[in-house]
Amino acid sequence: MNQSAVNSWLEQITWNEQGLVPAIAQDKDSNEVLMVAWMNREALSLTVAEGRAVYWSRSRKKLWRKGEESGHMQTISEIRLDCDDDVIILKIEQQGGIACHTGRRSCFFKVLQDGQWQAVEPVLKDPAAIYSPST
Repeated sequence: MNQSAVNSWLEQITWNEQGLVPAIAQDKDSNEVLMVAWMNREALSLTVAEGRAVYWSRSRKKLWRKGEESGHMQTISEIRLDCDDDVIILKIEQQGGIACHTGRRSCFFKVLQDGQWQAVEPVLKDPAAIYSPST
């Protein structure tokens, strides 16, 4: 893809004041929403180039290749942009079946029940076994 074509599709996105756009990771087969993260231009460009999810970590202020520490990378099947050009959906294949840093399949494991948030999805792998102590 030539540079002007790259700039064209990136410029069509409505980036927020910090130069970010929310990115929803959705299972390509089941359509289950697994997680939401943020991308800047570089993260989205790298995601397209590498065929795997690359996000912008707001807390660490650096690029984050999903799975670089856990091994639970996300392979890209399709990238979609919403009607307002301000939200990305990544249709992905989740390697290892775990998207959440808590060791669950999805980050959306809490359900509001009787005025309280209840965890309703099991931990598939102890986070201590996924991440090194320096993480």
